[in-house]
Amino acid sequence: MPNPTPLLLHAGAPGASAHPPQLCVAGGGRVYPRCFFDGPPRYGAPGVELTGLHKETATVTQLHFLPGQGWLLSLLDDNTLHLWEVCQKEGCSHLEETRSFGLPGRPGCSPGITRVTVVLPMAAGAMVCLGTEGGAVYFVTLPTLTLLEDKTLFPDEILQSVPDDYRCGKALGPVESIQEHPQNVSRLLIGYSRGLVVLWEQSTRVVQHLFLGNQQLESLAWEQSGKSIVSSHSDGGYMVWAVSGTGQRTQQPVMSTIPYGPFPCKAISKILWRTCESGNPFIIFSGGMPRASYGDRHCVSVLQGQTLATLDFTSRVIDFFTVQSAEVPGGGFENPRALVVLVEEELVAIDLQTPGWPTIPAPYLAPLHSSAITCSCHVSNVPLKLWERIVSVGEQQSPRQSSAAWPIDGGKNLAQEPTQRGLLLTGHEDGTVRFWDASGVSLKPLYKLGTANIFQTDCEHNDSLNQAGEEEWPPFRKVGCFDPYSDDPRLGVQKIVLCKYTAKMVVAGTAGQVLVMELSDEKSEHAVSVATVDLLQDREGFTWKGHDRLAPRNGPLHFPPGFQPSVLVQCVPPAAVTAVTLHSEWNLVAFGTSHGFGLFDYYRRNPVLARCTLHPNDSLAMEGPLSRVKSLKKSLRQSFRRIRKSRVSGKKRLNANSPSSKVQEANAQLAEQAGPPEVEMTPVQRRIEPRSADDSLSGVVRCLYFADTFLRDAAHHGPTMWAGTNSGSVFAYALEVPSQEKFSERAVEAVLGKEIQLMHRAPVVAIAVLDGRGNPLPEPYEVSRDLAKAPDMQGSHSMLISSEEQFKVFTLPKVSAKTKFKLTAHEGCRVRKVALVSLASAGSEERLENCLACLTNLGDIHIFTVPSLRPQVHYNCIRKEDISGIASCVFTKHGQGFYLISPSEFERFSLSARNVTEPLCRLEVARLQDTSCLSPATSLALCPGCPQSLLSLDSPGSPEEHPAAFSPGPIDSPNSSLENPLDTTGDITVEEVKDFLA
Repeated sequence: MPNPTPLLLHAGAPGASAHPPQLCVAGGGRVYPRCFFDGPPRYGAPGVELTGLHKETATVTQLHFLPGQGWLLSLLDDNTLHLWEVCQKEGCSHLEETRSFGLPGRPGCSPGITRVTVVLPMAAGAMVCLGTEGGAVYFVTLPTLTLLEDKTLFPDEILQSVPDDYRCGKALGPVESIQEHPQNVSRLLIGYSRGLVVLWEQSTRVVQHLFLGNQQLESLAWEQSGKSIVSSHSDGGYMVWAVSGTGQRTQQPVMSTIPYGPFPCKAISKILWRTCESGNPFIIFSGGMPRASYGDRHCVSVLQGQTLATLDFTSRVIDFFTVQSAEVPGGGFENPRALVVLVEEELVAIDLQTPGWPTIPAPYLAPLHSSAITCSCHVSNVPLKLWERIVSVGEQQSPRQSSAAWPIDGGKNLAQEPTQRGLLLTGHEDGTVRFWDASGVSLKPLYKLGTANIFQTDCEHNDSLNQAGEEEWPPFRKVGCFDPYSDDPRLGVQKIVLCKYTAKMVVAGTAGQVLVMELSDEKSEHAVSVATVDLLQDREGFTWKGHDRLAPRNGPLHFPPGFQPSVLVQCVPPAAVTAVTLHSEWNLVAFGTSHGFGLFDYYRRNPVLARCTLHPNDSLAMEGPLSRVKSLKKSLRQSFRRIRKSRVSGKKRLNANSPSSKVQEANAQLAEQAGPPEVEMTPVQRRIEPRSADDSLSGVVRCLYFADTFLRDAAHHGPTMWAGTNSGSVFAYALEVPSQEKFSERAVEAVLGKEIQLMHRAPVVAIAVLDGRGNPLPEPYEVSRDLAKAPDMQGSHSMLISSEEQFKVFTLPKVSAKTKFKLTAHEGCRVRKVALVSLASAGSEERLENCLACLTNLGDIHIFTVPSLRPQVHYNCIRKEDISGIASCVFTKHGQGFYLISPSEFERFSLSARNVTEPLCRLEVARLQDTSCLSPATSLALCPGCPQSLLSLDSPGSPEEHPAAFSPGPIDSPNSSLENPLDTTGDITVEEVKDFLA
């Protein structure tokens, strides 16, 4: 599938402002009409989201709405036109493709001549005209997509009216723009790339007016009265032409200007002219920047009288349109109230009625990837108080400059209100953490937290470069929040943990920085405590060859309201943090890197524990992720060693009667304990090659876990910490944590309790402790605040260890194997992400079942019961080729999940029949010709020439009030509906249609 290429087009001809604005983003063969906002029941309310997928994998190049009819036209780069319809099924609206069309090639001509360059839906809604590369204009009926050959306008017919001295051969060039006359729909303004502009009368097939331009044409626009047109050109200029009587030829425009001249400028790719009752009209155009100085800028310029604003975007401008007021005044003024711009990476709306033309905050379609996403974290059931505090600091962070409502509105959201508040936290490459409201269908930005200001970086110098001077020309104004540039890759956020009950958060980064933060409603100025934890413990013979640590700023720092850092812990060496966990009740944070793990008491601000997990031969881990000095010889040596080892072991297996093979077989049987009787074992299991102890990066800490459980003996439980590594090692520490009253008096102590080594040395992905009833242990403060049941401390606890190859349950405190499921041996896949999820019954919320959800490297999701590890269901979720999607997957506690389907889009899925978040919406349309949402296999062709009724989907009229005329096709055609049930709309029945056809 090609890379997504977003497009945006406005539904409605010039002057058709009574129709609600509609938004459509498309790319990679996928169509996304996404319109959100609180408003009247029109197209675009929050939660109103329709998705359609082309059967072809070609890229979508153009999209056009048909005003008021619920139809959408899409043009693909394979030169096919597709008609989509907003259909009603079970009370909800859906988007379905009904027909497709391709222009037939002309005999003896190249296929490229009929490549469509311009698509214009006519205001009457019964026709669409297509401009082509060869200069011809074709007319196609709607909704049948039938070519009207007698209406086709070829360039030869236009050339007959062109003066001889203007002709240059017989080529006018491709059609660049087609615009309908705002007052007379039978007249079309057609512009060719050579510069010729023609006013064509459709009914009489006469050239009304010729505009003999000599500059390469880019776009055209009408003035609302129809007395003037404006054309934009490749030299960065635009011209205004007067439209006079029939048969006129105009060689010189009324006005010609290059706004950003006199030096050579880039082309103005699109221009709009919008009249305003209060005075000067708006001239809005994209491009036109001085080629030498600002040729790489992506700009949209807004000009009204003497006021000019150059909106500077950080990604390529795709399209833009204006939103007019619903009521057009008597003078016919358009009075644009907002400008909506789609750039390659975001959607921006500009308030044109407020002085200064500020940006309108977007309630949806915010760019998730304003900086590249490096990690994500989901928090379920956020308490109301914390939610309100986060929303409040977010509003203080970006005060609203515009009082205007989001201009894209309409539609009706039928989905129920979310039953709980969900937060999605995304960590980014530039050191920011963004908080998103993930309770409903769309992600809404709430708050942005920055960590770069704590360190000495070059960010502050870069900010000064973006500040425009008062006398700067053009008057650039930076618009939008997409800014993928990162001054320092060490700032990247690797892990995030948030305690929703104490509003404490830990943010860990690429350079070994671990920040302990706390939410504050007031701004403050304080110094951040800095502590260093040496994970190597002065091991000799190792030299860190990676990046340096981030130097913290000295002295008190100013912090706005929001999450403010109190402690900075820096790991030595400064490798990326690979695991982190927080226990706010014990005031402890644990963190791990590729060298080891540490435990820190952030209340007393002193380290408790540091443990190195490196194997003596693991020198590659010392070089760091940004080092260019990689041990290629070592990698090759290890590869050849594995090959030799597998060959030797294979030869040994051939001699089954040898004493050594029998000893190895007996040892394997002793080591591998039998699974539970209820687990069905596959007859043939895949052989798993054990990993070498000196494999590269074997010391990487993959997971950390706090639990109040039994470790020393079966009679006494207490705080413990568990750590799992890439080499299959599990370290368990017993913690001596003082009571709340003695935190300041006594220090936390950690004593190694047990050390477990898994067979095959498979990396440990996750660790969890289950109580006597088999339930996961509650989070800190959940029991003390009566938010969860107390765990069963009477029976024996179990420990679930998930490695890349298998799941294994051990009893505590003896740590003896209880049950297991060897996923790699059975399924041939490896575990990538696991989570304990609570699945509620669709019939009763009281019936809960705790399960283990597992995502594999093949993109499959497996569900197992706990603690028995019985396989339940298996889903294909993510394509196995989508490595970034699998790596970014996050499970929620109630059976849903998120993963990145592109750098800018999260896909949401659900494993729970009860907790499903999906768009349920309804769009009311009054279409001129109603196809009743029929697919080509079950549709009846509508005759464009027959009288049609206004069939409104929201009108409960009778058949007598709305007579419908249908034109049947051949009985043996694929469109015949004589043997197919008819999907009816309104009160028309199948019998009535059959009677009519008879």
